Amino acid sequence: MKLLFAIILMFCISGGWCAEMPAPQLASIKGEVLEVKDVDNYTYLRMKTKDGETWAAVNKAPVKKGAEVTVENAQTMYNFTSKSLNKTFDKIIFGTLGGAGANLANAGGSMAMPHAAAKVVDIGDVKVPKAEGPDAQTVADIVTKRTELKNKTILVRGKVVKYNSGILGKNWVHIRDGSGSATDNTNDVLVTTTDMTKAGDVVVVRGVVHTDVDLGSGYAYKVLVEEAKILK
Repeated sequence: MKLLFAIILMFCISGGWCAEMPAPQLASIKGEVLEVKDVDNYTYLRMKTKDGETWAAVNKAPVKKGAEVTVENAQTMYNFTSKSLNKTFDKIIFGTLGGAGANLANAGGSMAMPHAAAKVVDIGDVKVPKAEGPDAQTVADIVTKRTELKNKTILVRGKVVKYNSGILGKNWVHIRDGSGSATDNTNDVLVTTTDMTKAGDVVVVRGVVHTDVDLGSGYAYKVLVEEAKILK
């Protein structure tokens, strides 16, 4: 099963699909709102900036034409199609309203890419006991035995080192348990879930291992744990 977003890392906003080529992350963009289009959970803004006109997408907010807004945590995507708007954007900025506009946005989390929207928290050395039960695996097990575990339900205990909430209805969670190595990327596994947690929490995750998830435009994952439930 492809990531709920066969898109970015992705994205499909409100039922959209994109095959984007992300540019380097921007700190923010600022400009005058020339046009506003609202869909279920998001607001699309056509903005006049110092570098010319661009479209941006943020969590739904009552932004008015003519307003001066700042979009923070900005990520550029290309060839993004919104089914809700029946429109393909050659280029669009995803992010969150900053400054005074931040108070207008619904509390739903950043629309920036899951890996970019939050940074790994410095939580010190991680050493978490392995979960118990026949489905229990370590983080390193999930990565190194991914072919064997493909499409199987696993149980893993780990510490949350990175957490992005409310991105397209999912929370994106990186966990580590002290197994594996950073040099070969076997010490960290990415989980998608509708359950809530926070950086620094030790959690037990039950989810399905998916392998070789290719979202296009260079976003490919050897392993993801999806459809996950967080058990504390």
